[in-house]
Amino acid sequence: MKHYVPGKTIYWKDLTILNKKEKFIELTVHLPWLFLSLLFAWYKLYFLALPCSFMFFLTSLRQSHNAFHYALGVSKKITSSILYLNSIGMLSSLHAVKFNHLRHHQYCLQKEDIEGKAATMAWWKAILYGPFFIFKLHYKALLLAPPKVKKIIAFELILIIIFITVVLYQDFFFLKYHIYSMIVGEFLSGFFAVWTVHHDCDEKLFSRTSRRKILNFFTYNMFYHTEHHLFPAVPTIKLPLLANRLDEKFPQYKEKAVF
Repeated sequence: MKHYVPGKTIYWKDLTILNKKEKFIELTVHLPWLFLSLLFAWYKLYFLALPCSFMFFLTSLRQSHNAFHYALGVSKKITSSILYLNSIGMLSSLHAVKFNHLRHHQYCLQKEDIEGKAATMAWWKAILYGPFFIFKLHYKALLLAPPKVKKIIAFELILIIIFITVVLYQDFFFLKYHIYSMIVGEFLSGFFAVWTVHHDCDEKLFSRTSRRKILNFFTYNMFYHTEHHLFPAVPTIKLPLLANRLDEKFPQYKEKAVF
């Protein structure tokens, strides 16, 4: 599937440059939510911990998503280290997710697009598909990725197993809560991260986006998805600026809203 990229008429390369404040935000955006979720879990206030865990998963996904495209403003070595750490925190090999995500950009909503399959289903089927979705991402990456990437994925999976084993053996109850909440998050990622932004799309309008300021605020700009597909090198923090530029010349890209 090919879609028109208005690169010659939309100035965007300036948006790939992050200042120190923006880099700090991108590199620490998930940490307050992790701290709060574990703090509330420590005091067994799970009704408060759950929304914080949801926000931690969302912001970790945002950070990792930027890392997939080297859009964090840091070196490739640091970017890879971030993916290692987030793999443990989110209980998923993010190099496996990265492999499939880059294929998603290459084969958006085509047969080869493993990540995009959830978008072709009814919403409730996409939710039920969640456990199979995360399994297939890892399976396909281990099957198709280059040998070096396969070793990295295997290493991340070993780190995750070690983390879970230590937590369960030592009976760290607040970290056990974190493990359970991240498993739920992974099982719902096919719906929230794929179905919401690609359902009922086609080759002409291949993705959805949002212009609702409140929604974009609480989702940390993650629903500027059409903008991301057109210019994946632009960091999430700069997507509102990119959206303004697109709206001036290509208003059709905002026709399909996320909600």
